Amino acid sequence: MNNLFKILGEKQYVLADGATGTNLFAMGLEAGDPPEPWNISHVDCIRALHQGFVDAGSDLILTNSFGGNSFRLKLHNLEDQVFELNKAAAMIAREVADGAGRTVVVAGSIGPTGEMIEPHGLMTAKQATDAFKEQTEGLVEGGVDVLWLETMYSMEELEAAIEAVEQFDIPVCATMSFDTAGKTMMGVTPAELAKRSQGLGLFGLGGNCGVGAADLLAAIIDINRNMTDDTIIIAKANCGIPEFHDGSIVYSGTEELMAEYAHLALNSGARIVGGCCGTSFDHIRAMRKAMDEHEMNDLPNLQEIEENVGELSAGSKAILTGQSATVKKQRRSRRTR
Repeated sequence: MNNLFKILGEKQYVLADGATGTNLFAMGLEAGDPPEPWNISHVDCIRALHQGFVDAGSDLILTNSFGGNSFRLKLHNLEDQVFELNKAAAMIAREVADGAGRTVVVAGSIGPTGEMIEPHGLMTAKQATDAFKEQTEGLVEGGVDVLWLETMYSMEELEAAIEAVEQFDIPVCATMSFDTAGKTMMGVTPAELAKRSQGLGLFGLGGNCGVGAADLLAAIIDINRNMTDDTIIIAKANCGIPEFHDGSIVYSGTEELMAEYAHLALNSGARIVGGCCGTSFDHIRAMRKAMDEHEMNDLPNLQEIEENVGELSAGSKAILTGQSATVKKQRRSRRTR
């Protein structure tokens, strides 16, 4: 049985991992340098990254391959190493997961190409599909359990990625990143994502990154109320809001904030919850405790979100307008182990 199916049969809620880039910067990765070559040159660091999240309680870890497509790697003259770098990323994560002593899912991270599909840009849909397929071949060879399309902003590119990965007979999850207007960079709303994704064969769907936990929750609520099937909902928010301090980017989210976010994400309908940029091992440890102790409650409203995890942007407030009359109520139940 695929580990993703297995763990969702074992647990009501699945805890994903936290930030890749933020934590690798703390290990010495320089700004502007791609993290994917570290899958070969700094294996111990990538192993430590995954192990840290597993030790903190993560049930699902993402491979260090977000920018592992030929378009992004070409910027660093690494386009001829796509298969090698992605296979290595999957193998390191697979080693950590298999040594955990419990079920840990390895998700093959696939980010956007950084280009735009015509007519908005010069890349064709076929070029995007070919690039994603090449990356996926390495991840599958390395042993991933699920293919994880993340931080997408264009439906056209998401569809190209889905076309590339559907032949591999592995579950596929997808998340988009929404901004303060309540849309992706290319204008896709959470509701539109939910509606247009029906019939695409996705196992999981949701949001990641963006501008903070509060806005991510609004997006998840909107996705959930526009779903018409049993697709798993995913929430992977940034750890608070990025702020500049002494020349460095620091995320404002505390362990307490991320624990509250975990509770609210589950009440919003998510079954897979994790952190994105800024999320450390300690944040994940706090989220693990929160999820283990969680009692399902009604869907959170605007006031509850803002009181617990921060102010919502205007776009997210608009998304939540009138929610109480239209969204599905979450059943009250207690998770026990």
